[in-house]
Amino acid sequence: MTKPNIIFIVADDLGFADLGCYGGRVPVSPVLDTLAANGIRFTQGYANSPVCSPTRFALITGRYQYRLRGAAEEPINSKSRGSTTLGLPTDHPTLPSLLRAQGYRTALIGKWHLGYPPAFGPLRSGYEEFFGPMSGGVDYFTHCASSGDHDLWFGEEEKKEEGYLTDLLSRRAVDYVERMADGARNGTPFFLSLHYTAPHWPWETRDDEALAQEVKSNLFHLHGGNIHTYRRMIEHMDEGIGWLVDALRAQGQLDNTLIVFTSDNGGERFSDNWPLVGGKMDLTEGGIRVPWIAHWPAAIAPGGLSEQHCMTMDWTATMIEAGGATADPAYALDGVSLMPVLRDAGHRFERPLHWRMNHRGQRALREGDWKYLRVDGNDYLFNLPADERERANLGRHEPDRLARMRDAWEAWNASMPPIPDDATISLGYSARDMPQR
Repeated sequence: MTKPNIIFIVADDLGFADLGCYGGRVPVSPVLDTLAANGIRFTQGYANSPVCSPTRFALITGRYQYRLRGAAEEPINSKSRGSTTLGLPTDHPTLPSLLRAQGYRTALIGKWHLGYPPAFGPLRSGYEEFFGPMSGGVDYFTHCASSGDHDLWFGEEEKKEEGYLTDLLSRRAVDYVERMADGARNGTPFFLSLHYTAPHWPWETRDDEALAQEVKSNLFHLHGGNIHTYRRMIEHMDEGIGWLVDALRAQGQLDNTLIVFTSDNGGERFSDNWPLVGGKMDLTEGGIRVPWIAHWPAAIAPGGLSEQHCMTMDWTATMIEAGGATADPAYALDGVSLMPVLRDAGHRFERPLHWRMNHRGQRALREGDWKYLRVDGNDYLFNLPADERERANLGRHEPDRLARMRDAWEAWNASMPPIPDDATISLGYSARDMPQR
């Protein structure tokens, strides 16, 4: 088989049950639902972090994000512009740089959130092309970050472009596929990272341009939004993914293109995470378990459903293998390739998953059916197949298991750099703005 094209689609703050194929209550995702039906859907797929930029460090490196200083920020905020430490080091091997070394064309269309030029940037970390915002969140119409600075880039140059950001990203992705198609037909595959800002705040649909002036002083949009607007934002993203799929089909590239879809973390204010509890910034399931879909007609049988435990950086390892690349021995991957699962949805292997958060002193370990969790100094033990909502703490009933899993987490944590004393936590709102979950 020739090397596949690879498209890595990442939504921003999408809830576990927002999509129809994950139990969504209102149809908003016919395109993604169709990709899932014709490919494989994972029910136990996790994000590397419950917040934006740490997960993005993991997805681009294939390693636990805790290994890099910039990922200790929860998340990197726009005040870091000009920093020479809070970003992805340009000498670190990345998913795009490893694929590029194998002859792939590479592009990032969408959100970067791994540090600002001139010290950092997509073009310095393996991408040949870049169009999108550098920061964590921007207005969909003015394309300004929470700092008020305009934040839409073409390569390393800021330029203004009119339009609703989700649509701009989708159309750029279509243009990229059309430009790369001849090369792909002649043995030069492409790798496209399509990292939407949707459905991240501010809460704006295509019809809400008037809101841009209203929220420019506070992009968190604490006084607005609702589930209807939120769902419409997902619909816009899904429609754009449909344009991309249509372009692949028209160019004869759909069959041998691996399309992966996931979210950088769990849902936010208006997300549907049922039956999970919590959301963004939480290591409860609602903050880290996310949709995982893969579609690749040449290699993935339709109708696949997998319960394999996995996290964002495993997608990275999978794409590296699919593209015929290998990791740099000096930067061994923590991610594990899922190629055996893509070939056979019933394939399973043991995959312990570890997390930690500076915020509220959180920690978690998923091991088989069990999850060890600490929040605010309290330790919990849950049997997830029996209790996905993490309401029945079995720690007192299974003290030996709790102690063993705590020790296993401590041993893993000792293998990671400690959280720096100057690492920051950036919360957009608190209980003063809305009740706690």
